[in-house]
Amino acid sequence: MIGVNMSETSKLRHIALSVPDPESAATFFEKAFGMKRAGRAMRGVYMSDGIINIALLNFGDEPVPGFEDKKGYYGLIHFGVWVDSVEETGAAVVDAGGGYVGGRKETDPNVFYEVKYKTPEGIVFDMTENGWRGAVKNVIPA
Repeated sequence: MIGVNMSETSKLRHIALSVPDPESAATFFEKAFGMKRAGRAMRGVYMSDGIINIALLNFGDEPVPGFEDKKGYYGLIHFGVWVDSVEETGAAVVDAGGGYVGGRKETDPNVFYEVKYKTPEGIVFDMTENGWRGAVKNVIPA
């Protein structure tokens, strides 16, 4: 990466999926991949492999963020990156051609937050400095 060494600071640690039945999806992830439940999400279940958080979400009749024009959308919603500095990484995202979408950093360490950005192609992703349930920021490579 030109200009910023993000390999030391930014880690892919979250994926959000829109599913018709979060409980059934959670059971699938448990049986198929041995993942564990990391907690309840407002619209579903958080799963984890011990490193990454997967949110299995059902939006019901509400539009899926980023897919408002696709009624009944199921699939990938966004991914999330755990960063050291939302401000610095946000500036690098914009410099690289991406854009700010919404959200703000919370200073209370007990408050979960995500700041949304998009790639130059329009793919939405989250950034946070305090992670996701069941996710671990730093992992020792094999």
